[in-house]
Amino acid sequence: MLDHVSIQFDPSSLLILNMIMALMMFGVSLGLKVSDFTAVLKSPKAPLTGLATQFLLLPAFTYGLILLVKPDPGLALGMMLVSACPGGSFSNIMTFIARGNVATSVSMTAISSVGALFLTPLNFLFYAKAYAPTRGLVDAIAMDSSQVFILIFLVLGVPLALGMLTGHKFPQLLKRIEQPMRWVALSVFLLFVTVAFRTNFHLFLTYYASFIGLVIAHNGLALGLGYSLARLTRQSAANVRAVTLEVGIQNSGLGLVILFTFMGDQGGAILIAAFWGVWHIVSGLTLSTFWSRRKLTNEALV
Repeated sequence: MLDHVSIQFDPSSLLILNMIMALMMFGVSLGLKVSDFTAVLKSPKAPLTGLATQFLLLPAFTYGLILLVKPDPGLALGMMLVSACPGGSFSNIMTFIARGNVATSVSMTAISSVGALFLTPLNFLFYAKAYAPTRGLVDAIAMDSSQVFILIFLVLGVPLALGMLTGHKFPQLLKRIEQPMRWVALSVFLLFVTVAFRTNFHLFLTYYASFIGLVIAHNGLALGLGYSLARLTRQSAANVRAVTLEVGIQNSGLGLVILFTFMGDQGGAILIAAFWGVWHIVSGLTLSTFWSRRKLTNEALV
């Protein structure tokens, strides 16, 4: 059973992980403006389609997948948490590579990061308590949504505000450091995950068959939902690409922060979130590279 797998993790590393998450959010936020939020009011169809898929359909379909495959409770908990997280910070660059609508991607990232303050704890605790095998795991630590809200506010909300303020106050600095900051933050996060995997490599070798297929299927579900709903709502090809990547690239790093803060003994959930952090980069870059070689059309076709 993966519920009792013990991940080797130095408690002091939690501070490092929190700093990495804050750095990633700060880097993404440097180029954000208030207009990125208000842009949704002017052209709401694509962003709202993506956000509805992100925060409503993905958690619900994840719950359905869990009911279907019945994984170990710890793995189910990790899947629920990842599905409740906002879009990942690398989705904007992947959308750019895919020749998708970067404005749609940016507006979704901005709004989902703010919405995550409320919707991530709400979705996670709702589905974790709705599923009997995971209900006891969250009840045992008496975790409530306000605790998760405070944590997300510190690692997402504060860096987002500081990044936007810095970009506004120092526009010349923004031009020089925005893109490097994104790549540096991503590289540091991947290095952190790599070191963590290396430290726990024996667990990876022992249990990989239990979680790799779940992560790949779950990520495929997320990408498929984003693509399908964008097509069903007759989005342009550029918006289809943006919505697909935004929904398929989850902020699994935030999931790791929540797990190590509140549920450090849930090794199965941690393995799910950690491998998500690697796999969605692989799948996202593969898909965006494929799309980069396909011509955009004016119709909602890709």
